[in-house]
Amino acid sequence: MSALFTPFQLREVALRNRVVVSPMCEYSSSDGFATDWHLVHLGSRAVGGAALVLTEAAAVTADGRISPQDLGIWQDAHVEQLARIARFCNEQGAVWGMQLAHAGRKGSTKRPWEGSGAVAPADGGWIPVAPTDAPFDPTYPVPRALDEAGIAAVIAAFAAAARRVEAAGGTVVEIHSAHGYLLHQFLSPLVNHRTDRWGGSFENRTRLIREVVRAVRAVWPERFPLFVRLSATDWVEGGWDIEQSVELAALLRELGVDLIDASSGGAVPVGPNTIPVGPLYQTPFAERIRREAGIATAAVGMIVEPADAESIVADGRADLVLLARELLRDPYWPLFAARALGVEGPWPKQYLRARGERATMRVSATV
Repeated sequence: MSALFTPFQLREVALRNRVVVSPMCEYSSSDGFATDWHLVHLGSRAVGGAALVLTEAAAVTADGRISPQDLGIWQDAHVEQLARIARFCNEQGAVWGMQLAHAGRKGSTKRPWEGSGAVAPADGGWIPVAPTDAPFDPTYPVPRALDEAGIAAVIAAFAAAARRVEAAGGTVVEIHSAHGYLLHQFLSPLVNHRTDRWGGSFENRTRLIREVVRAVRAVWPERFPLFVRLSATDWVEGGWDIEQSVELAALLRELGVDLIDASSGGAVPVGPNTIPVGPLYQTPFAERIRREAGIATAAVGMIVEPADAESIVADGRADLVLLARELLRDPYWPLFAARALGVEGPWPKQYLRARGERATMRVSATV
């Protein structure tokens, strides 16, 4: 038996294995709408055998986008195209869900292949919002500090977005509180210098994510699981760290969160050698949160080899593995990983004739 290819149950949602398509920004929307690109991008990974297909970060407000080309879920009109994608993924045996996000001070920036820096309002950009008016770096827009009414509107936008995910046919929601986006900005003492009830102490800095979780859980069906992605550390002394992540994860578990997706970094710019990037470099965060907070976790980051993914689950370091760039290189990674691990993968019936000798030859050459 392969641990990686055992089913996993979260509330009433059953995953056929432990391989998840990590949210990956595509920067290919207009006014937040999903396109044929999203159908093919996400659908091909459902065909490829993943158990759960998560969309890229979907903005809960128009000014919560990273770029003007981000996917959105801030209006009811977005639901129709998303529902088409959800239906297709479900037909392939995959669960479909959405990552809900707000970029905060990292918003109104160019998509990667067009350079870097701010997009001016005259060119389709906007004035982003943040805990304070400090920009991420000098090339980013200067944000507007959120007041009480603005914070309440953000909380309500996450809840409204969750309702739309259900309307689109989604059965998993992940709240993005990592990578230096708005909810992480409130968590990190490197960014959040507020002196009101939303800043300062651990209780105050975690208030926004806790209120967002409460609001989403109040409208998200009890039978469906709720994930939260955390940056387990800022990789900077005096910043958000793994100890605070463990403490927060335990609080979120009590509020109805079912799984922590453990990533890292992004709150502030760091030097090129600050983060020890390498195979499985973030997995220890998932392992510690799982052990100390008593909540299911997902490991993400430089997971490439089937044997490594297998060991993460088999050794109890995390319950799920999220793949991003490796699934960009090979949407069918789960099928060949299963063969490498000596089990039968979730091949679609249309592809059954390809299961044989050539697949075995490929595994022998790459593993």
